[in-house]
Amino acid sequence: MTSIYSADGRNVACTVIEAGPCVVTQVKSPETDGYSAVQLAYGERKEKNTPKPLQGHFAKAGTTPKKEVVEFRDFKVEFEGGVELGQEIKVGDVFAEGDFVDVVGTSKGKGFQGVVKRHGFGGVGQRTHGQHNRERAPGSIGGASYPSRVFKGMRMAGRMGGNRVKVLNLQVLKVIPEKNLIVVSGAVPGAKNSTVILEK
Repeated sequence: MTSIYSADGRNVACTVIEAGPCVVTQVKSPETDGYSAVQLAYGERKEKNTPKPLQGHFAKAGTTPKKEVVEFRDFKVEFEGGVELGQEIKVGDVFAEGDFVDVVGTSKGKGFQGVVKRHGFGGVGQRTHGQHNRERAPGSIGGASYPSRVFKGMRMAGRMGGNRVKVLNLQVLKVIPEKNLIVVSGAVPGAKNSTVILEK
């Protein structure tokens, strides 16, 4: 994240995203695939590290070895009828300043965490009533003889993060088409250099 100054002098927190260029590697139709969609690909990969089936897939789209890509995504309605196979889509073609976008990504993985960090518990007794080393324990999790089980969905310790997250309605503050950069307000899910999906 970083920050920029708005026109009225406010310091606005924002995130800079490299969005493209993306290549149209497949145009799907109900006749051949059972549904309508446009497959976009992003990233670069050396030809020697690209599996032969993918090399054939890229050859149909007319992409060069330096542009062979690693990330795929189907868009069912966004580009319907407006693109051709092998076409390169740049950030300036899709987004403009003032637009609102949704950003989809995988949140940072935090490993196995306890209930205080994972669910915001206060701990047993919150260091009162004689607790000496149980401040971060979950406490009681259910009845004994009845119901003689733990209810599903009980908030307990476990793996935290690493989930698919969509952040809604982030405003596009700036578009830099010559560098394929887009600046959106606020934070986006995921660590640095991770891949996200922008949806209008």
